[in-house]
Amino acid sequence: MTRDETKALLAILKAAYPNFYKDMTTDDAKSIINLWATMFAEDPAPVVIEAVKSLICTLKYPPTIADVKEKIAAITHPQTMTEMEAWQLVRQAISYYRAEETFAQLPPILQKIVGSPSVLRQWAQMEAETVDSVIQSNFMRSYKARVAKEREYAMLPESTKRLIQGIAARMDMKVITGGKVNEV
Repeated sequence: MTRDETKALLAILKAAYPNFYKDMTTDDAKSIINLWATMFAEDPAPVVIEAVKSLICTLKYPPTIADVKEKIAAITHPQTMTEMEAWQLVRQAISYYRAEETFAQLPPILQKIVGSPSVLRQWAQMEAETVDSVIQSNFMRSYKARVAKEREYAMLPESTKRLIQGIAARMDMKVITGGKVNEV
């Protein structure tokens, strides 16, 4: 979203919430425009505007950047599996003899949570009652946390994502031993 598109967006918010913006100074307005333009620089303006318009319909006070980012995520990724749907896919994949094949067919997010085909093999050897209670409960909790984490990550600005990736890449090249960082 460009700076001009940000101004237009904030004009919509000002029209929708006139009392909130009535005492705003020129410096305040510039700061808000700069912040919103930065935070939504990688987002398409039509999506941001639709997110804001939908929030205006339900919020009594102006939406925050976080409100808008959450709404954008809901608009652009509406079809997230429920915990039970995810578990059903994993439950069908549990196999002793075909663990590699069924693991490979799972969506990437489920592969991350399960970990490896050997886990499916281990679950196949357990009592069905244990799998359908303890394993299911733990999996569903892990799935819910992973979805929340991925959704939160998706809402981050690209500059923050690049920073995180840079830090992660540097950490792969260094080992921490005895409180000191040594090059590998």
